[in-house]
Amino acid sequence: MKRFIIERDVPGIGKLSPPEAAQAAKASCDALKAIGTDVQWQHSFIAADKTFCVYLAKDEDAIRKHSELSGFPANIITEVPGMLDPTSAAQ
Repeated sequence: MKRFIIERDVPGIGKLSPPEAAQAAKASCDALKAIGTDVQWQHSFIAADKTFCVYLAKDEDAIRKHSELSGFPANIITEVPGMLDPTSAAQ
């Protein structure tokens, strides 16, 4: 599986109430369940009008399929071949 960052333009997403946020997460999880093992949602960062979602997926097509089923746009999909974090400095 490859790691992807998906930038989604979702006006007002940062102002969702907890029940609305739970409903959005459920829509995503329902789409994941329908697709199967080709795509996994790790987590999302929420900004005022965007989300930045981290997914593991077989390929970009699996990300697009999730977008289609969940109803959330996938405006920019970027494959992430590596990571840096503070522990990288020790290597």
